Amino acid sequence: MVFIDRSDAGCRIAEHLETLSEPEVVVLGLPRGGVPVAYEVATVLGAPLDVVLVGKLTVPDRPWLTFGAVSEDDVRIIDDDMVAHAAVSEPERLAVTREQQHRLRHSAARYRRDRARLPLDGATAVIIDDALATGASAHAACANARMRGAKRVVFAVPVGATRPLRVLSRVADHVLCLQSRQLFGSIRPWYLDFAPVTDADVCSLLDRATENLPARARVTATCPRT
Repeated sequence: MVFIDRSDAGCRIAEHLETLSEPEVVVLGLPRGGVPVAYEVATVLGAPLDVVLVGKLTVPDRPWLTFGAVSEDDVRIIDDDMVAHAAVSEPERLAVTREQQHRLRHSAARYRRDRARLPLDGATAVIIDDALATGASAHAACANARMRGAKRVVFAVPVGATRPLRVLSRVADHVLCLQSRQLFGSIRPWYLDFAPVTDADVCSLLDRATENLPARARVTATCPRT
């Protein structure tokens, strides 16, 4: 299965989530690429949309190596094996974490502006990304939603690597992946259009989701077909 673009991926995911019967559903997109996917899911479910902010923790001088992730609420997921393999010292780990926390605070102000965060206490949190590679960010996002009081956590992604999906199945109550592969390389082959998503795109989608929410109806919202 190849997706036309992130919107198409969101529509396909939404088809599998339309049966969610919980009255309190909140859709959370991982910026930037997960937000266009999440927007379509939120539209079909008639649910509010917010971002869940997570920063990857990468090895100093080797940014292609990820040793964990931290959320905007300081939920930390650390890959101890990678820390040992890359010889990341405790001061280095703390410095990288502090830098990401600083970036997350700025991202929160940029994306939410004068909007309050959507409450998750007692809700079903549906967390969406456009792909899953290492799984560190998704793990932190799911743990963060649980920490904020979500009674149920669902993680959905169009395409992902098999191993982190197995790990996530122990963190989330339900994991949905439309396409999984043991060896996961570049994301681009899975999308005909994988154009970069900008901060402006994210803000626009959040604005549209807020404006459209009162008019949404679960029984009538549908994705366009091409």
